[in-house]
Amino acid sequence: MKPSHAVQLLVLAALWGASFLFIRVGVADFGVAPLMALRVSIGAIVLAIMLALRGTPRASLATLRSRALPLLVVGVLNSAAPFCLFAFAELTLTAGLTSVINATTPLWGAVVAFVWLKDRLTPLRTLGMFIGFSGVVSLVWGQIAAPHGALAPSATATALAALAALSAALLYGIAANFTKRYLTGVDSMTIATGSMIGGSLVLIPFAIATWPAAPVSLHAWGAVLALGVACTGIAYLIFFHLITVAGPARAITVTFVIPVFGILWGALFLNEQVNAGMLEGCAIVLVGTALATGVIKRIPGLRQRQA
Repeated sequence: MKPSHAVQLLVLAALWGASFLFIRVGVADFGVAPLMALRVSIGAIVLAIMLALRGTPRASLATLRSRALPLLVVGVLNSAAPFCLFAFAELTLTAGLTSVINATTPLWGAVVAFVWLKDRLTPLRTLGMFIGFSGVVSLVWGQIAAPHGALAPSATATALAALAALSAALLYGIAANFTKRYLTGVDSMTIATGSMIGGSLVLIPFAIATWPAAPVSLHAWGAVLALGVACTGIAYLIFFHLITVAGPARAITVTFVIPVFGILWGALFLNEQVNAGMLEGCAIVLVGTALATGVIKRIPGLRQRQA
Protein backbone atom coordinates (compact mmCIF):
# COMPACT_ATOMS: atom_id res chain seq x y z
CA MET A 1 0.00 0.00 0.00
CA LYS A 2 1.34 3.43 -0.94
CA PRO A 3 2.03 5.92 1.87
CA SER A 4 -0.77 8.19 0.61
CA HIS A 5 -3.23 5.29 0.75
CA ALA A 6 -2.08 4.40 4.27
CA VAL A 7 -2.70 7.99 5.37
CA GLN A 8 -6.19 7.91 3.87
CA LEU A 9 -6.84 4.60 5.65
CA LEU A 10 -5.84 6.15 8.98
CA VAL A 11 -8.07 9.19 8.34
CA LEU A 12 -10.98 6.89 7.52
CA ALA A 13 -10.41 4.83 10.67
CA ALA A 14 -10.21 8.03 12.72
CA LEU A 15 -13.52 9.26 11.28
CA TRP A 16 -15.37 5.98 11.76
CA GLY A 17 -13.84 5.57 15.22
CA ALA A 18 -15.03 9.09 16.06
CA SER A 19 -18.57 8.19 15.01
CA PHE A 20 -18.95 6.20 18.25
CA LEU A 21 -17.85 9.28 20.21
CA PHE A 22 -20.38 11.52 18.44
CA ILE A 23 -23.17 8.98 18.86
CA ARG A 24 -22.56 8.86 22.59
CA VAL A 25 -22.59 12.67 22.77
CA GLY A 26 -25.74 13.12 20.69
CA VAL A 27 -28.01 10.22 21.61
CA ALA A 28 -28.81 11.45 25.11
CA ASP A 29 -30.34 14.69 23.74
CA PHE A 30 -31.81 13.55 20.44
CA GLY A 31 -32.83 9.99 21.18
CA VAL A 32 -32.08 7.04 18.90
CA ALA A 33 -34.28 7.58 15.83
CA PRO A 34 -33.94 11.39 15.48
CA LEU A 35 -30.15 11.25 15.80
CA MET A 36 -29.77 8.50 13.21
CA ALA A 37 -32.33 10.01 10.84
CA LEU A 38 -30.33 13.22 10.81
CA ARG A 39 -27.06 11.36 10.36
CA VAL A 40 -28.30 9.29 7.43
CA SER A 41 -30.12 12.21 5.78
CA ILE A 42 -27.10 14.52 5.97
CA GLY A 43 -24.87 11.74 4.67
CA ALA A 44 -27.31 11.08 1.82
CA ILE A 45 -27.24 14.75 0.81
CA VAL A 46 -23.42 14.84 0.79
CA LEU A 47 -23.20 11.64 -1.25
CA ALA A 48 -25.94 12.73 -3.67
CA ILE A 49 -24.05 15.96 -4.37
CA MET A 50 -20.84 14.03 -5.01
CA LEU A 51 -22.69 11.57 -7.24
CA ALA A 52 -24.21 14.42 -9.26
CA LEU A 53 -20.79 16.08 -9.67
CA ARG A 54 -19.22 12.85 -10.90
CA GLY A 55 -20.30 13.55 -14.48
CA THR A 56 -22.91 10.84 -15.15
CA PRO A 57 -26.01 12.05 -13.27
CA ARG A 58 -28.52 10.59 -15.74
CA ALA A 59 -26.97 7.12 -15.67
CA SER A 60 -26.75 7.22 -11.88
CA LEU A 61 -30.38 8.34 -11.58
CA ALA A 62 -31.48 5.55 -13.90
CA THR A 63 -29.62 3.00 -11.77
CA LEU A 64 -31.16 4.37 -8.58
CA ARG A 65 -34.64 3.99 -10.08
CA SER A 66 -34.12 0.52 -11.54
CA ARG A 67 -32.54 -0.84 -8.34
CA ALA A 68 -34.74 1.06 -5.88
CA LEU A 69 -35.99 -1.99 -3.93
CA PRO A 70 -32.63 -3.70 -3.26
CA LEU A 71 -31.10 -0.30 -2.45
CA LEU A 72 -33.89 0.28 0.07
CA VAL A 73 -33.17 -3.12 1.66
CA VAL A 74 -29.47 -2.30 1.90
CA GLY A 75 -30.39 1.08 3.37
CA VAL A 76 -32.28 -0.64 6.17
CA LEU A 77 -29.70 -3.40 6.75
CA ASN A 78 -26.57 -1.28 6.40
CA SER A 79 -27.54 2.08 7.87
CA ALA A 80 -31.01 2.63 9.36
CA ALA A 81 -31.26 -0.47 11.58
CA PRO A 82 -27.60 -0.93 12.66
CA PHE A 83 -27.09 2.78 13.31
CA CYS A 84 -30.11 2.77 15.62
CA LEU A 85 -28.92 -0.37 17.38
CA PHE A 86 -25.49 1.15 17.98
CA ALA A 87 -27.12 4.35 19.30
CA PHE A 88 -29.26 2.28 21.68
CA ALA A 89 -26.16 0.37 22.80
CA GLU A 90 -24.29 3.57 23.55
CA LEU A 91 -26.95 4.67 25.98
CA THR A 92 -25.25 2.07 28.20
CA LEU A 93 -21.89 1.03 26.72
CA THR A 94 -18.83 3.21 26.24
CA ALA A 95 -17.84 4.43 22.80
CA GLY A 96 -14.63 2.39 22.97
CA LEU A 97 -16.33 -0.89 23.83
CA THR A 98 -18.98 -0.39 21.15
CA SER A 99 -16.31 0.24 18.53
CA VAL A 100 -14.62 -3.05 19.47
CA ILE A 101 -17.89 -4.97 19.10
CA ASN A 102 -18.31 -3.29 15.70
CA ALA A 103 -15.05 -4.98 14.67
CA THR A 104 -16.89 -8.34 14.62
CA THR A 105 -18.65 -7.27 11.41
CA PRO A 106 -16.31 -9.31 9.15
CA LEU A 107 -16.89 -12.34 11.39
CA TRP A 108 -20.64 -12.07 10.89
CA GLY A 109 -20.09 -11.49 7.17
CA ALA A 110 -18.19 -14.77 6.95
CA VAL A 111 -20.88 -16.64 8.92
CA VAL A 112 -23.68 -15.27 6.73
CA ALA A 113 -21.72 -16.05 3.55
CA PHE A 114 -21.21 -19.63 4.76
CA VAL A 115 -24.88 -20.16 5.64
CA TRP A 116 -26.49 -18.23 2.79
CA LEU A 117 -24.04 -18.19 -0.11
CA LYS A 118 -22.33 -21.50 0.78
CA ASP A 119 -18.88 -19.93 0.86
CA ARG A 120 -16.18 -22.33 2.00
CA LEU A 121 -14.72 -21.93 5.48
CA THR A 122 -11.25 -23.28 6.13
CA PRO A 123 -10.39 -24.66 9.58
CA LEU A 124 -8.24 -21.58 10.20
CA ARG A 125 -11.09 -19.19 9.40
CA THR A 126 -13.43 -21.19 11.63
CA LEU A 127 -10.88 -20.99 14.44
CA GLY A 128 -10.72 -17.23 13.88
CA MET A 129 -14.48 -16.92 14.36
CA PHE A 130 -14.36 -18.75 17.67
CA ILE A 131 -11.44 -16.61 18.83
CA GLY A 132 -13.13 -13.37 17.76
CA PHE A 133 -16.45 -14.09 19.41
CA SER A 134 -14.71 -15.32 22.57
CA GLY A 135 -13.06 -11.93 22.74
CA VAL A 136 -16.45 -10.22 22.65
CA VAL A 137 -17.76 -12.53 25.38
CA SER A 138 -14.70 -11.67 27.48
CA LEU A 139 -15.28 -7.94 27.02
CA VAL A 140 -19.00 -8.04 27.78
CA TRP A 141 -18.53 -10.37 30.75
CA GLY A 142 -15.95 -7.97 32.13
CA GLN A 143 -18.53 -5.17 31.95
CA ILE A 144 -21.28 -7.29 33.52
CA ALA A 145 -19.05 -8.60 36.31
CA ALA A 146 -17.74 -5.13 37.19
CA PRO A 147 -19.13 -3.52 40.36
CA HIS A 148 -22.36 -1.61 39.68
CA GLY A 149 -22.91 1.54 41.72
CA ALA A 150 -26.07 3.59 42.05
CA LEU A 151 -25.48 5.43 38.77
CA ALA A 152 -23.89 2.56 36.83
CA PRO A 153 -25.98 0.50 34.40
CA SER A 154 -27.26 -2.84 35.61
CA ALA A 155 -25.93 -6.16 34.35
CA THR A 156 -29.17 -6.68 32.39
CA ALA A 157 -28.89 -3.28 30.70
CA THR A 158 -25.25 -3.98 29.81
CA ALA A 159 -26.12 -7.38 28.32
CA LEU A 160 -28.99 -5.91 26.26
CA ALA A 161 -26.75 -3.11 24.98
CA ALA A 162 -24.05 -5.60 23.98
CA LEU A 163 -26.67 -7.74 22.23
CA ALA A 164 -27.88 -4.68 20.32
CA ALA A 165 -24.33 -3.85 19.19
CA LEU A 166 -23.71 -7.46 18.11
CA SER A 167 -27.02 -7.43 16.23
CA ALA A 168 -25.92 -4.28 14.41
CA ALA A 169 -22.67 -5.97 13.35
CA LEU A 170 -24.70 -9.00 12.19
CA LEU A 171 -26.90 -6.72 10.05
CA TYR A 172 -23.75 -5.26 8.47
CA GLY A 173 -22.70 -8.81 7.58
CA ILE A 174 -26.10 -9.58 6.08
CA ALA A 175 -26.04 -6.31 4.12
CA ALA A 176 -22.62 -7.09 2.64
CA ASN A 177 -23.78 -10.48 1.38
CA PHE A 178 -27.14 -9.09 0.17
CA THR A 179 -25.22 -6.48 -1.82
CA LYS A 180 -22.99 -9.16 -3.31
CA ARG A 181 -26.03 -11.22 -4.26
CA TYR A 182 -28.37 -8.57 -5.67
CA LEU A 183 -26.30 -5.47 -6.51
CA THR A 184 -23.25 -6.93 -8.22
CA GLY A 185 -22.28 -4.68 -11.12
CA VAL A 186 -23.61 -1.48 -9.51
CA ASP A 187 -20.81 0.92 -8.61
CA SER A 188 -20.11 1.49 -4.94
CA MET A 189 -20.91 5.22 -4.92
CA THR A 190 -24.38 4.61 -6.33
CA ILE A 191 -25.00 1.86 -3.77
CA ALA A 192 -23.90 4.13 -0.93
CA THR A 193 -26.04 7.05 -2.11
CA GLY A 194 -29.12 4.98 -2.87
CA SER A 195 -28.93 3.05 0.38
CA MET A 196 -28.52 6.26 2.40
CA ILE A 197 -31.56 7.76 0.69
CA GLY A 198 -33.51 4.58 1.43
CA GLY A 199 -32.39 4.61 5.06
CA SER A 200 -33.46 8.25 5.38
CA LEU A 201 -36.95 7.50 4.05
CA VAL A 202 -37.35 4.72 6.60
CA LEU A 203 -36.05 6.67 9.60
CA ILE A 204 -37.67 10.08 9.07
CA PRO A 205 -41.20 9.00 10.19
CA PHE A 206 -39.76 7.47 13.39
CA ALA A 207 -37.71 10.62 13.98
CA ILE A 208 -40.77 12.84 13.67
CA ALA A 209 -42.77 10.63 16.03
CA THR A 210 -40.03 10.58 18.69
CA TRP A 211 -38.54 14.07 18.29
CA PRO A 212 -37.34 15.32 21.70
CA ALA A 213 -39.63 17.75 23.51
CA ALA A 214 -36.75 19.43 25.35
CA PRO A 215 -34.35 21.79 23.53
CA VAL A 216 -31.32 20.05 22.04
CA SER A 217 -27.92 21.31 23.18
CA LEU A 218 -25.36 22.84 20.83
CA HIS A 219 -23.00 19.96 21.66
CA ALA A 220 -25.59 17.46 20.38
CA TRP A 221 -26.19 19.48 17.21
CA GLY A 222 -22.45 19.63 16.61
CA ALA A 223 -22.24 15.87 17.12
CA VAL A 224 -24.98 15.14 14.58
CA LEU A 225 -23.41 17.46 11.99
CA ALA A 226 -20.05 15.74 12.48
CA LEU A 227 -21.76 12.34 12.16
CA GLY A 228 -23.57 13.23 8.96
CA VAL A 229 -20.91 15.23 7.12
CA ALA A 230 -17.59 13.81 8.32
CA CYS A 231 -18.31 10.30 9.62
CA THR A 232 -20.83 9.40 6.91
CA GLY A 233 -20.55 11.53 3.77
CA ILE A 234 -16.80 12.23 3.70
CA ALA A 235 -15.89 8.85 5.22
CA TYR A 236 -17.79 6.96 2.51
CA LEU A 237 -16.05 9.01 -0.19
CA ILE A 238 -12.65 8.09 1.25
CA PHE A 239 -13.65 4.44 1.60
CA PHE A 240 -14.82 4.07 -1.99
CA HIS A 241 -11.77 5.96 -3.24
CA LEU A 242 -9.58 3.47 -1.38
CA ILE A 243 -11.50 0.57 -2.91
CA THR A 244 -10.76 2.04 -6.35
CA VAL A 245 -7.07 2.84 -5.90
CA ALA A 246 -5.95 0.20 -3.38
CA GLY A 247 -8.50 -2.61 -3.81
CA PRO A 248 -11.29 -3.88 -1.53
CA ALA A 249 -9.06 -6.30 0.41
CA ARG A 250 -6.80 -3.49 1.58
CA ALA A 251 -9.62 -1.01 2.12
CA ILE A 252 -11.44 -3.41 4.45
CA THR A 253 -8.40 -3.53 6.75
CA VAL A 254 -9.77 -0.29 8.18
CA THR A 255 -11.85 -2.62 10.38
CA PHE A 256 -8.75 -3.41 12.44
CA VAL A 257 -7.88 0.23 13.09
CA ILE A 258 -11.34 1.61 13.98
CA PRO A 259 -11.33 0.18 17.56
CA VAL A 260 -7.98 1.85 18.23
CA PHE A 261 -9.46 5.26 17.46
CA GLY A 262 -12.78 4.41 19.12
CA ILE A 263 -10.99 3.64 22.39
CA LEU A 264 -8.62 6.62 21.99
CA TRP A 265 -11.34 9.23 21.33
CA GLY A 266 -13.49 7.86 24.15
CA ALA A 267 -10.61 8.09 26.60
CA LEU A 268 -9.49 11.56 25.48
CA PHE A 269 -12.83 13.34 25.16
CA LEU A 270 -15.26 11.36 27.34
CA ASN A 271 -12.85 10.24 30.07
CA GLU A 272 -13.77 6.60 29.46
CA GLN A 273 -11.76 4.12 31.48
CA VAL A 274 -9.43 1.83 29.53
CA ASN A 275 -8.10 -1.16 31.48
CA ALA A 276 -5.93 -4.15 30.68
CA GLY A 277 -8.95 -6.46 30.34
CA MET A 278 -10.49 -4.24 27.67
CA LEU A 279 -7.25 -4.04 25.69
CA GLU A 280 -6.82 -7.82 25.97
CA GLY A 281 -10.37 -8.44 24.75
CA CYS A 282 -9.87 -5.99 21.88
CA ALA A 283 -6.68 -7.81 20.84
CA ILE A 284 -8.49 -11.18 20.91
CA VAL A 285 -11.32 -9.82 18.73
CA LEU A 286 -8.90 -8.36 16.18
CA VAL A 287 -6.77 -11.51 15.98
CA GLY A 288 -9.89 -13.61 15.48
CA THR A 289 -11.14 -11.23 12.80
CA ALA A 290 -7.79 -11.32 11.02
CA LEU A 291 -7.91 -15.13 10.92
CA ALA A 292 -11.57 -15.32 9.90
CA THR A 293 -11.17 -12.84 7.04
CA GLY A 294 -7.98 -14.39 5.69
CA VAL A 295 -5.72 -11.45 6.56
CA ILE A 296 -3.67 -14.03 8.51
CA LYS A 297 -3.47 -17.01 6.18
CA ARG A 298 -1.36 -19.32 8.27
CA ILE A 299 -0.04 -19.78 11.81
CA PRO A 300 3.71 -20.43 11.99
CA GLY A 301 4.40 -23.97 13.12
CA LEU A 302 1.02 -25.29 12.02
CA ARG A 303 0.34 -26.93 8.67
CA GLN A 304 -3.13 -26.63 7.22
CA ARG A 305 -4.63 -29.73 5.71
CA GLN A 306 -4.94 -29.42 1.96
CA ALA A 307 -8.47 -29.61 0.59
